Amino acid sequence: MATIRHRSVVGAAPDLVFEYVNDYQRVPDFMFGITRFDPTGEQTVGLGSTFAAHMTVGPKTLKATVETTEWVENELIRLVAVDGFTAATIWRFAEAEGGTEVDVEFEYRLPGGLAGRALGTLLEPFIGQAIRHTESNLAQQVERLG
Repeated sequence: MATIRHRSVVGAAPDLVFEYVNDYQRVPDFMFGITRFDPTGEQTVGLGSTFAAHMTVGPKTLKATVETTEWVENELIRLVAVDGFTAATIWRFAEAEGGTEVDVEFEYRLPGGLAGRALGTLLEPFIGQAIRHTESNLAQQVERLG
């Protein structure tokens, strides 16, 4: 599985940043490429909550059902794909000078063969751009609230 990790500081308190990222309704607003992030059950927060995610990568839309497999209020959110595109995202939040350190880790696995290589050529440049865009969006939106 390939892993990409990025750290940044958002100029707001950890509880505010966590609350913003934890709100499934806001995910398409700040996360680059995510066009839908809909709950698949009654539970929308915390351990065991599941969501149908749609991510647009170039001309392709990747779909996955993700489950919250780790959740510690104001500290950690881990989402793992349980169906569809194989990926996991871990968000860590910690108090930092000037606000909140946000550490994001994105893991993904591509299928083998020609399909996997084709998808890899789309995904690799996309992921770097997506992380920078997500970081910028998140910081702007949360700092406006705080």
